[in-house]
Amino acid sequence: MTTWYPICPWEALPPACGVPALLAAGPVALFRTSDDELYAVGGVDPFCGAGVISRGIVGDRGGEPTVASPMLKQVFSLRTGACLDDPAARLPTFPVRRRGGVVEVGLP
Repeated sequence: MTTWYPICPWEALPPACGVPALLAAGPVALFRTSDDELYAVGGVDPFCGAGVISRGIVGDRGGEPTVASPMLKQVFSLRTGACLDDPAARLPTFPVRRRGGVVEVGLP
């Protein structure tokens, strides 16, 4: 069963930007793409161990929504968390939704 946690108002998450959140599962990075899709991935860069993913650059690689880590620039899929530059690395992903005017992240 998924428990949903309110993170922020929809307006607090600008398009093509991320915001950090701290949940029981650890640091989470929430993103809203320019076409208003929502994604939630782990907030810690697996290459350097810093909680910087929410500050990454949101983009697209061949139709895949991505975030590039601001530290070492590895690119991660926002859908799967897979590192597109190194298949051995990945970010955890979390269900995310907009309910009313609030962005929520789900945890098992």
